[in-house]
Amino acid sequence: MLETVSTPTRSTPFSPPMIFSGLLAAFLAFLIAFHPAYYVLPLTAAVLVLGSLAFAARRSLWRPLDREDGYCLAVLALFTALWCLDVARTGKWPVGEENQGLYLPLWPLVAAVVWLGWRRWPPAVSALWYGVAAGSLIAGGIAAYERWGLGLGRASNGINAIPFGNLSLLLATLTMVAFLARRGRVRNAREWLIRGFFLLAVVAGLAASVLSGTRGSWIVFPVLLWLLYVAFWDSLPARKVVPVVVALAVVVIGASLVPKAGVQERVAEAVENLEEYAEGDTYSSVGVRLEMWRAGARLFSEKPVLGWGEGRLEDQRDQWVAKGLYNRGISRYDQLHNDLIDTAARRGLVGLISLLLLYGVPIVLFARHLRRRKDIQGRALAVSGLIVVVAFIGFGLTQSLLRDVRGLSGFLGMLTACWCLLKATPGGGGKGAQA
Repeated sequence: MLETVSTPTRSTPFSPPMIFSGLLAAFLAFLIAFHPAYYVLPLTAAVLVLGSLAFAARRSLWRPLDREDGYCLAVLALFTALWCLDVARTGKWPVGEENQGLYLPLWPLVAAVVWLGWRRWPPAVSALWYGVAAGSLIAGGIAAYERWGLGLGRASNGINAIPFGNLSLLLATLTMVAFLARRGRVRNAREWLIRGFFLLAVVAGLAASVLSGTRGSWIVFPVLLWLLYVAFWDSLPARKVVPVVVALAVVVIGASLVPKAGVQERVAEAVENLEEYAEGDTYSSVGVRLEMWRAGARLFSEKPVLGWGEGRLEDQRDQWVAKGLYNRGISRYDQLHNDLIDTAARRGLVGLISLLLLYGVPIVLFARHLRRRKDIQGRALAVSGLIVVVAFIGFGLTQSLLRDVRGLSGFLGMLTACWCLLKATPGGGGKGAQA
């Protein structure tokens, strides 16, 4: 009954799958290009899901979730519940830049609502691939204009340069997956045009990350390339893999050597900062970050179970700063520039466990699907999910990206999309999705 009723909806322009496909593609394309996209599009999707599910429930069209969905949704619920309880006990919400982080603890709930709808009406897989490619291409254009047109020191599109660079790199990596997933397609003019579009988008996204001067993304990139190798090594001949790897290396290294790119200066600055910190100078960029981590470790050690809580962390940190125990520069920030340290200091071991589950459960499930799936589309979606989670773990080592509005929205949105599309493929445990 589910199949006979749901199949025709895909052929109508305003059916839930078509609408959700458009919203997914727009979200990925404009996440870092259009400032309100991080909340306008997810909230729109959540409202439409609630309406669609209410209508479906009246007609007995609800599709039950499976155990794997239950694990993921339980992790989302735990993470947001602990964060909201932390807000309740302290009476303070996260602030974020320009007060944009006010409702961050509620975003996992929005993701859970969209999750329910997309498991029932999955978007088209092409919405994911073309969305990340468009986002990567737009990011590259913005970065090139800001660095070489406006002469800015770091490309950022008016937001923090760190999430701009991190998300650009992630979009570019997912576009690589889109390119590799097209293996086996008929070689015609249209196919070559699509592959060329994806490759151009990969180059643009990587260039955007380089021009943003975001050093944390460069550290995790080799790990993401290794995941790509694990997913596709047995389906791509070496004569095709090697040229792609060489081309990527040439792009990244070449962009790094361009004088106006600023990469060499950023690397030299990091080395110099480490030397200065070893000599007792804590006023450099790296020195201030290390001071934040040192303060975070002490905060956690003093309240290891439940942590200090929203707002109280900053208050205690600033008291120590006033006593001269830490660099005054760390008081400029509302986070500790490391997701693990910040969460542990703020919500203690309980909060840290919820974060590790938020990372760990999807990793285990995506890895399980990657091991057992033999079809190229299933493997592509499984490795995409792994790439999203692993990337955010890496990004979170030098920046509390899950306390950034676009960081958290991007993580939850991409995670939801990769999972729901994977489950919708043949062999994924759900009904088929459009290719």
